[in-house]
Amino acid sequence: MKRLHVHVSVDDLAGSIRFYSALFGSAPAVAKPDYAKWMLDDPRVNFAISARGGEAGVDHLGIEVETPEELKEVYQRLQQAERPVLEEGATICCYAKSEKAWTSDPQGLLWESFLTTGESTIYGDDAALAGFRTSVVKEESSACCGAKPAPVIEAACCSGAQND
Repeated sequence: MKRLHVHVSVDDLAGSIRFYSALFGSAPAVAKPDYAKWMLDDPRVNFAISARGGEAGVDHLGIEVETPEELKEVYQRLQQAERPVLEEGATICCYAKSEKAWTSDPQGLLWESFLTTGESTIYGDDAALAGFRTSVVKEESSACCGAKPAPVIEAACCSGAQND
């Protein structure tokens, strides 16, 4: 069974852990000096936060799978979506060992598809993802006035329309 993954960059990790622990009614399943993760069953979500210097807000979304077969199914869907895909393969990220790939939606929002295979004592290296993230932002920003992608309706782009 698949699980939605949400990763939020935060400025205040301790305060965010208190807030989300109260909101979810449970302590994080993983808590590190720069990262925390809740594995919730209701709603079924892998919700993670980190304070690693990124801009505060939603960093990326994802689909976590439980089996290699489910991962293969999601990878096939990524190919059908006709967006650039970064297949990292076996990697370490977020204090976990995993098999993963990245893509972005048409607005430039990153989506991670992954199978967790074990734990790690380190956060991991994001070098390949950093390059992919930069190329996605460049591609998406060139589509509309050269600005950083924002969640706007395409017809309103550059027309001076206000976003709610």
